[in-house]
Amino acid sequence: IEVPPLHVAPSCHIKPTMVPRVHVGAAHGPPDPAMSKAAMKYLLVRPKVPAPLDPNFCPVVLAKKRYMKLLGGSPFTLEWAMPRAEGCCARGKLPVLADSHPDLDASVHLAGVCIQEMIWQRSASELLLCGPPKLCALVAEAFSPGGKYAFEVKTMPKVCGTPSEPFPVKIVASASELPPAGDKKQVCGKDASGCRLAFDLGKSDIKTVAVQDNEVLESMETEWDVTNPDPEYHWDLILGAMKKTAAKLPRVDAIGGSATGTVSGNSEATWCDIFPNVPPDIYQEKVVNIFHRLAKEFGDVPLKVINDGEVTALAGMMMVKKGKLLGISMGSSEGGGYCDEDGNLLGWINELCYIQLDMNPEAPCDPWTPHSGMSHMYLGQRAATRLAERGGVDLPEELLPSAPGMNTMNHEGHAKCLKLVQSAMKDPASEPKVREIYETIGVYLGYALAQYSEHYAIDNALVLGRVSTGAGGQIMLEKAKEVLMAEFPEYGHIEFHQPDEHFKRVGQCIAAAALPEL
Repeated sequence: IEVPPLHVAPSCHIKPTMVPRVHVGAAHGPPDPAMSKAAMKYLLVRPKVPAPLDPNFCPVVLAKKRYMKLLGGSPFTLEWAMPRAEGCCARGKLPVLADSHPDLDASVHLAGVCIQEMIWQRSASELLLCGPPKLCALVAEAFSPGGKYAFEVKTMPKVCGTPSEPFPVKIVASASELPPAGDKKQVCGKDASGCRLAFDLGKSDIKTVAVQDNEVLESMETEWDVTNPDPEYHWDLILGAMKKTAAKLPRVDAIGGSATGTVSGNSEATWCDIFPNVPPDIYQEKVVNIFHRLAKEFGDVPLKVINDGEVTALAGMMMVKKGKLLGISMGSSEGGGYCDEDGNLLGWINELCYIQLDMNPEAPCDPWTPHSGMSHMYLGQRAATRLAERGGVDLPEELLPSAPGMNTMNHEGHAKCLKLVQSAMKDPASEPKVREIYETIGVYLGYALAQYSEHYAIDNALVLGRVSTGAGGQIMLEKAKEVLMAEFPEYGHIEFHQPDEHFKRVGQCIAAAALPEL
């Protein structure tokens, strides 16, 4: 296929950023390779609704849209399959340029982005490719131990609970050799009757709750340092908080919980990023089975633990009484979860925070991956803090985006910075400029929802978390709706929800407590 020469429009030229970009994810590997001119001219698209404080934002969803408009009629196709546990499998397909085309890298680049996105939605134990030979070889190289997506290659075996196994990438001759797509939905309990103990392990604190017959008797928050490498520190803190809360119950009939990261269907902490510095061998020995060991401390009662974003989605469905709901928690990072029309989980890992949202070659890096443009820098606390200086918020030197302490896994500085943003939002003198922070995040949210809608059937979006609170949160949602109506009217039906007072107080607690069925 021959595509007429394209040129990046002047409006898409990348302008110098205010703060020099630092590769803060160096611990996970080298930075992403420089974006080629071929990829730029096909994939850099300026949004109709601009981000006020991020003029170079180039949404991935618009890159896909432009690419498909140009390549939709191509006779060449790349197909892939990503098998995972219990016979499940994800499938994908992309029209591509001919192996002989000088702009082939545009297809290679987007294929990598699409596969990486699907990996973090579903998980994968291996990657199978079928398509033009040269293109397949280049994509396979990108997903090799020394390639652009080496982080995914190294991490997926941990996510799948097989850390000692490799992540195979194979090229097959025919699409008929690819396994069919298939999911196994999870049905969770929705009744918190009896005496139940619930917990939520976040990146800033441990929340423990005592529930009796769907009523919360006691709740407690315990601060912790997730960067501590000692698993005994985490065990003592979690168990201590649970025992203190359980004292309010006459007995413990069941335990329900949530945690950031990947939790298996058997409630194992296969890859939870709340323990980022625990050495791999010790993680396997003392962290993978931590939830089951906690249950044994309370008489080995029924246990069910899922990802925190999934609890958000289930609690959201209980609140709005509607399904096809995507929950987005904009806290220390971005948490995501989805339930279908019947309130069941898809059996996906929904690690939306690791999905690329921004094609800008100068997009911000993060300390959890070697990549740039990842969602948690756009829809979590760090979105507000990296925009705070541009939004006119008066910051002390140690809270500036370029400060060393603001470029680590530690969340303390970001929590302080967000409070300054929220305070400045209440000041009439600074509000006109500070509101641009929330407008910018709203633009991110709108384009993210359009991107997520490619794989999730979304009728309802529950947005919560400290970034979305107050007047700024409403500004953010209004801007997101503006994006959908301007660029994606087919998603204009999505209804936004924010937590009501009952949800804020006990909604997620009751949803977590109800998970194990008695």
